[in-house]
Amino acid sequence: MSAHLTTVAGVAVDTRHWIGGERVASTESFTDVSPIDGSTLGEISRGTATEAAAAVAAARAAFPGWAATPRAERARILHAIADGVEKRLEELAVVETTDNGALLRSHRRGVMPRVAHNFRFFADWLLTLDHEDFDTRGHSNHVSWDPAGPCVLITPWNAPLMLATWKVAPALAAGNTVILKPAEWTPLTASLLADIAAEAGLPAGVLNVVQGYGSEIGDALTSHPDVRRISFTGSVPTAKHISASAAANLTPLSLELGGKSPLLVFADADLDLAVDLAVEQYDNAGQVCLAATRILVEETIVEEFTRRFTERAARLQQGDPRDESTDIGPNIHPRQLEKIDGFVQRALAAGARAVIGGHRREGQYYAPTLLTDVAQDSEIVQEEVFGPVLTLQTFTTEEEAVRLANGTRFGLAATVATGDPERAERVTAQLVAGTVWVNCFFVRDLQAPFGGSRHSGVGREGGTWSFDFYCDIKNTVTAPKGWKDHG
Repeated sequence: MSAHLTTVAGVAVDTRHWIGGERVASTESFTDVSPIDGSTLGEISRGTATEAAAAVAAARAAFPGWAATPRAERARILHAIADGVEKRLEELAVVETTDNGALLRSHRRGVMPRVAHNFRFFADWLLTLDHEDFDTRGHSNHVSWDPAGPCVLITPWNAPLMLATWKVAPALAAGNTVILKPAEWTPLTASLLADIAAEAGLPAGVLNVVQGYGSEIGDALTSHPDVRRISFTGSVPTAKHISASAAANLTPLSLELGGKSPLLVFADADLDLAVDLAVEQYDNAGQVCLAATRILVEETIVEEFTRRFTERAARLQQGDPRDESTDIGPNIHPRQLEKIDGFVQRALAAGARAVIGGHRREGQYYAPTLLTDVAQDSEIVQEEVFGPVLTLQTFTTEEEAVRLANGTRFGLAATVATGDPERAERVTAQLVAGTVWVNCFFVRDLQAPFGGSRHSGVGREGGTWSFDFYCDIKNTVTAPKGWKDHG
């Protein structure tokens, strides 16, 4: 086997970059480790400004040909990529689980099928993308979506391939070329995606994958004058750094950032449903940006809610994510585990009470935690933990519920549990959030806009909103035959 191949769960993965249709190694590497048991998965090529420049050059060279490719042909290739994902679904699932610790059953049944759907959806949407021509004093107006150019896509570790293809698919469908920079803690499935795309017939240089740590390669990508779009999912501090880097070239940004979302539970709600919604926030070991980590419960039902929640949470099985019976796997990295525990221990020292959890377990596992007796202005309520840690607060009026819900710097999502449709309409109208779920959670349609308000992000993607971002929108105005402007 090549020195640049590693075997993960029986699957061979190339550890080099993918640039201009070729595998490219770096002189330096970094170690990729599984959060499940701390085992080494491979030594990954560690990119620098050199690889960043090569990837942008390859994307720039490939752009004219890909942009000129007819929509139907671009769509055909995207469907072929989806076919490749489905063909290798089991391999992708086991590699992703080994690399990031999320549940194997979820990857098999939900996440990897969604990866294929990302490509199919945007391929089909491309073929219907149109705007009805309109008239201005006899002049016709025709709106078109022109490919923007090379796009830098920087993706997170909590759902590596799904969130990468959420960006890659519309960028490619729009006629752009892509430089994908996966998170350094979870680089493996991005490498497999490069193989799948090449096998599907995507021309060399249209998709490039570069690996590396933070600013070592990121600054060279986000400050490059030939980059026309930057899409980033991750933390607020990193987004600020990227924004500053992109500012010199006025490169348009799409930023999907942190969340501290609320779940509002009113006394008229179906209490069993509300409890299920609350326990669902432990999904992926709490490493979900959309998670409703702040549980706000009407005071008159808080005791019964807490009793049922505790009973329901006690049935969760935490352990190896490859086990079919496991509900909660490990957290991604020792550094993240330290961060989670730091938040919890500081909260407990400040007077919070752990209804459940509040401590580490062996390995990289953190016990599902619910903290009560927390102040609205406390760190644990205001800052994103990104682990299996929820807080519980009470309210007495609808107005107080909305005030608490909106009382952070974030605005990514919100969930409302109520049996009163009029109340649902009143409350959702007042919530600051990019997405609001009523009596449900995590229902997402790719044609809907997705993004955050306040410090949770800039811009929206999904459906036509994705093409609006990844394209230069042009309006062509044509005079009627024989028309003369006499001023």
